[in-house]
Amino acid sequence: MHRPFLNLVGGEWHPAPEQLEVRNPADTRELVATVPSMDAAGVHAAFDAAQRAAATWRRVSQVDRGRILLRAAQLIRDRQDDLSRTLTLEMGKTLAEARGEVGKAADFFEYYGGLGRAERGELLAHENPAVMAWTVHEPLGVVLAITPWNDPLLTPARKLAPALVAGNTVVLKPASDTPVIAIELARVLHDAGLPPGVLNTVTGAGRRIGGALLDHPALKAVSFTGSNDVGDTLRSGLAGRDVRLLAELGGKNAAVVLADADVERTVASIAAAAFAQAGQRCTATSRVLVQRDVVDAVRDGLVQAAGAHVLGAGVDPDVSMGPLVSPAQRDSVQGFVERALAKGATRATSPDPALPGEHGCYVAPTVLTDVDPAMEIWTDEVFGPVVALVAFDTLDEALELVNASQFGLAAAIYTSDLGAAHAFAEKADVGQVAVNLPTSGWDVHMPFGGFKTSGSGHKEQGLEGLDFYRRTKTVALHSAG
Repeated sequence: MHRPFLNLVGGEWHPAPEQLEVRNPADTRELVATVPSMDAAGVHAAFDAAQRAAATWRRVSQVDRGRILLRAAQLIRDRQDDLSRTLTLEMGKTLAEARGEVGKAADFFEYYGGLGRAERGELLAHENPAVMAWTVHEPLGVVLAITPWNDPLLTPARKLAPALVAGNTVVLKPASDTPVIAIELARVLHDAGLPPGVLNTVTGAGRRIGGALLDHPALKAVSFTGSNDVGDTLRSGLAGRDVRLLAELGGKNAAVVLADADVERTVASIAAAAFAQAGQRCTATSRVLVQRDVVDAVRDGLVQAAGAHVLGAGVDPDVSMGPLVSPAQRDSVQGFVERALAKGATRATSPDPALPGEHGCYVAPTVLTDVDPAMEIWTDEVFGPVVALVAFDTLDEALELVNASQFGLAAAIYTSDLGAAHAFAEKADVGQVAVNLPTSGWDVHMPFGGFKTSGSGHKEQGLEGLDFYRRTKTVALHSAG
């Protein structure tokens, strides 16, 4: 039996005349929930509430703002089972993956809640001893957070925690495929004591409310994670306005394997980065570059790892890979594979894997060889459990292939050569470099964000993650007399 959900606006739970259906990607016949399909007037009401709350929230002490986030972190942990099940039912990831995401979301609120006791500025030296100078950090005002369907709890937490502790109010627009967990997060913060209007949720189709999300005069910043196409639309829509934009966009992340790497450990690491969460991570490994001497061993290891996965509904504890989030995403990933095969690539994994049911959004983990770097499967983001392999001879050749991408989010190298590791870290044109580690998996205190078309230049997470959500004022005071 599905549940109806309401949006949090001005501290109260509001319906809308129309509803959006949320379906289980493991079996699309199952209706998980309904959420409000808001119109422009409903969106403007959410911004109005955020604007009213901004004047008082900024005057709440940073310490007290942090205390609310710390209570929210504890509530997330207390509700881990229910939140994990909600995540699995609406997004498709396994319960183990969902529990990991819930824990990480709590970590974000705990980390930034603790920063409620951190500095708010610094004293500055001045050549005149009669002058005292200092800086203070101030909130921007009303922030719009637009979050994706692949990590629909973690990503809002990554944005809300620094925005709120910095003193901003927020309008949260989750992806329409996975809005329920975002509403549940709003419930957590509401129960933790967040004042009315400080956080407001809006749900609905982007094509219907996209304009209303950007046209409110109180809007001071947009924090977005999602596709490059939507990122470009946001840039165009905000052009010429004094509105900050943080955009965390696509990736085509590469793993480079040198011949001196520990092949067994390397394969396990790459397989985890490529196939976990059915490849639906912006940091997932999708390009594997292997030095020619070990290419057969790495290929065979990845094929074996792919074949070991058990596909099915994420609520089944025996399942290791759930479905993709929607029929559209399933069809998109399958289309990438079919076009690659038509262009001459070879499927190294089973050509006809058994998939669990005609009503699920399943794609089997896939390893492709005989890939030309000019192919779409090598250049474009697939966002599914698909890896493409290319052989190389020298590290310089591998670096050239890694950096030829329009994207610059993450890359990894596997080697026992410390010199090669440092050279790769220096020359890889990406925002995150991993050595003998997966491209995915960054702790909450580590700055996160990509280069080139993978991002807008602002970092999320860590102390740098606060910078986007606050402005710095410099004060110089001359003592009287």
